[in-house]
Formats: sequence, structure tokens, C-alpha cells
Amino acid sequence: MNPYKSETRKTNFRWTICALLFVALVINYLDRQVLSLTWKDFIAPEFGWTDADYGLITGVFSIVYAVSMLFAGKFVDYMGTKRGYLWAIGVWSAGACIHAFCGIVTNGVVSGHWIFSFQESLESIKALRTVSGAAVMITTVSVWIFLAARCILSIGEGGNFPASIKAIAEYFPKKDRGFATGIFNSGSQIGALAAPFTIPIIAKFYGWEAAFLLIGVSGFVWMGFWIFIYKPPRKNPHVNAAELAYIEQDSKDAETPATEEKKAKVGLLQAFTFRQTWAVIFGRFLPDSVWWFLLFWAPAFISDIHGHTSASAHGMAAIFLIYLISMLSLAGSYLPTYFINRNKVNPYAGRMKAMLIYALFPLLGITVMPLGEVSMWFPVVIIGIILAAHQSWSANVYNVVSDMFPKSVVATVTGAAGLASGLGSFMSNYGAGKLFVYAQDINLVFCGFEGKNAGYMIVFICAGVAYLFSWTCMKLLVPKYKLVNLDKQA
Repeated sequence: MNPYKSETRKTNFRWTICALLFVALVINYLDRQVLSLTWKDFIAPEFGWTDADYGLITGVFSIVYAVSMLFAGKFVDYMGTKRGYLWAIGVWSAGACIHAFCGIVTNGVVSGHWIFSFQESLESIKALRTVSGAAVMITTVSVWIFLAARCILSIGEGGNFPASIKAIAEYFPKKDRGFATGIFNSGSQIGALAAPFTIPIIAKFYGWEAAFLLIGVSGFVWMGFWIFIYKPPRKNPHVNAAELAYIEQDSKDAETPATEEKKAKVGLLQAFTFRQTWAVIFGRFLPDSVWWFLLFWAPAFISDIHGHTSASAHGMAAIFLIYLISMLSLAGSYLPTYFINRNKVNPYAGRMKAMLIYALFPLLGITVMPLGEVSMWFPVVIIGIILAAHQSWSANVYNVVSDMFPKSVVATVTGAAGLASGLGSFMSNYGAGKLFVYAQDINLVFCGFEGKNAGYMIVFICAGVAYLFSWTCMKLLVPKYKLVNLDKQA
């Protein structure tokens, strides 16, 4: 063990780790947003994509992300937090950069002539689209090439939350984990806030390829900081004895750090034998499907329904306001800590009480389409509130795992439960793409709305009730706080 600082005053190095996780998530969500902010106005016109094509790409991303989370959690527990996160961000940053070369590869496959220039390859594709039958081939080939790049991105991103939640479990006591997770999880909103003012501008003046490259490279820069800064608390010279005692204050409720590493590990299949795992699965399946839909489709919603592209002033302002409002989750994430300290209840009871409050706000989603006929800004504000409620919800549903499982298996169980997140995202994104095309083709009528508007009405009604349903399932599965005893499972 490295010697600790001798001062009696507690150090706060755990917040440095939280800040690193925050920055990583900012990069992560910028990587995700590049496609959603460029496909409608920049990529689709060049390759001839439809809503169904985009829905397929985002849906496959989600399903691969789900499966990768299942194995990434086990991988992170095996490799350790530091090396596990390095592998994760390295792979997803490489995947982000690869997107930039999809146009070159599409042109090479379709034309047989490889032109290693972004602009010249796109000009070649534009010329080919005038040839009979080539347009369909360009669309098909480009979709599959983007799918391949998206899969690499999703495999790397699958390790993000298992590694992050494991780091939070290592550096924070249970009562603070929801708030700490809310802090780093707000990186998703900061990334989304920055995205509409950076990505469309980069794409407009330098090409959509440059947006993928610039954001992707930033992940490799972050890796340099992580290599030199991250160490486990008990081996970190920046953590003194007072801070270490604060971090490990829960050891009396479970295993001590010294005995924790001797605990039995949890296999992937074994993780699904615990009611606590299934509680998290139900807590993530439908809520995460709402989050991923709004993340991937909000720019298209503003463009399709209200006529403002992602590169327009109104379009950028609308997306910015959505994610600015979602920052209210920072305050909401502290609610469980408040309940735990005030009422002296266990972490699970405090989280569930707070999550019930969070679950009420998405009911506003039912009014998105009706109020949108009055002004675009009503849906913008409501979507922002839903995202804020979701981020507060997710910051705490993640920590249900670390509340009830030993730290040594947190990433494995988080990854197993993360499978539900990806499946929910696949359902909402692929299903929405198909629904919007179908609704437009048959001019669907629903609740007084027609065509694609009717499709959006259906989606927002489902989003509105998703959280209350999920909370009920969690409460039925785990009515009270109960630690998992792995000794009995061994």
C-alpha cells in the first residue's frame, strides 16, 4: 500500500475521478450525437437514406451495444477499472474516427475506383447516383458500411457505464453514489449541449467527415490523463487516511476491502439469477428506450414536425434548450442523498422514493404533440424535462447494483442489466423508424394527428407511462433493501 498523506483534514481526490468520468461521458455523447446531427441534412442527401435506414442503423447500434455491455461488464471486472476503461474508450474512439471514411469506402465498393479524398469520393458518389440502378446500390452499401462503423463504436461504448459505475463504487460510499453518478452522468447533457453548436457547424464548413474525426480523436487525448491519474483508492497517494475512511464507511454493512477480493465472482448467467439484477433490468429497459429515442430522434423531430434543420438557428437553439433544461437532473440526483440523510433510511429506500418522483414528470410527454400545435417551444421544454427526469432516474438505477452487490462484481452485473438498455434502445429506434414510414405511407390517423405526426403521438404516449410502469416492476421484484450474499451462491 502506498503511504497516505498525513493531514487529518480529508482530501477530496474522489471528485477528481468523478470529473474524469464526466469528461469521458461528454466525449462519449458527442461521438453519439455526430450521426444524429448530420444524417438528416448532410449524409442522407448524399446516400439517399430514409427514416427506415436511419432507424436500422441506430437500432443495430443499440442491439450491439446491449450485447457488448453484457460482456464488457465481465471484461471490466476481469481487467480492472483502469485497464478496462482504457480498452473501452480506445475502441469507441477508433470507431468514431472510422465513420469519416464511410464515404470513401462506399465509393470504392460501388464504383470500383478508390479515391482517398473525402470531397472527391462524395463527388464521385453524386455522379454515380445519376446512373440507373446505382442510387439503390449506393444507399444499400452506405447503410451497411455505416452499420459496421457503428458496431465498432457500440462495442467500445458498451464498457463505458460498467467501468464508470465500478469506479464510482470504488471511490464513493453508498449514500453519495447517486449524486456522484448524477455529476458524471451530466456529461451526457453537456455533450448534447455542445453538439448542436459544434457538429453542424463543422459539418457545414469542413464536411461531416471532419466532425467524426475531431470528436473521435478527443477520446485518445482523454486516455493519456486516465493512464496517469487513476489508481484504486488504497493505492492512490492523493487519497489520505481520512478520505479513505470516508470512502470505505460502508464496509461494516458488507465485506471489508481486504476480504472483498476473495469473494466469489459472478458469471454472466449467474447474474440473471438474482432478483436485484432483474429489478435493474426492468428499471432500464423502457426508460432507456425513451432516452435513446429522444437522443437519436430529437433533431429529426424538430426538422420533420417543425421545419427547422439542425444547422438552422432555430434548430440549434431548440436542441440546446432541450439539453440545457435536462441539466436540472444535477439537482434531482441529490434527492436520494437528501432522503437518506434526513430520514435515516437505507440507500435503496431513499432511491426508490426519489425515483417515484422522477417517474411522474415523463407523463408530460403525452402533451408534446397537442401543445406543439401552439408553439414548437412547448415540446422543446417538455422533452427537456423528460430528459432531466430520466438522467436523475438513471443515475440512481445504476447504483441499485452497487447498493446490493459487492464492488468486485459491480461491472459484471451492471453489464448484464445493461443488456436491457440496448434492447430497449433497439426497440424504440428501429421501431420508430418503421412506424414513421408506415404512418406516412398509409396516412395513419391517431388522436387527431395524421401521418408521421400520428407516429410521434404514439411514441410520446408510450414514453410518458414508461417510468411509472418500470418503477412498479422494480418495487415488486425487490420490495426492501437486501444485500446479495455471494457466499451462499458459491
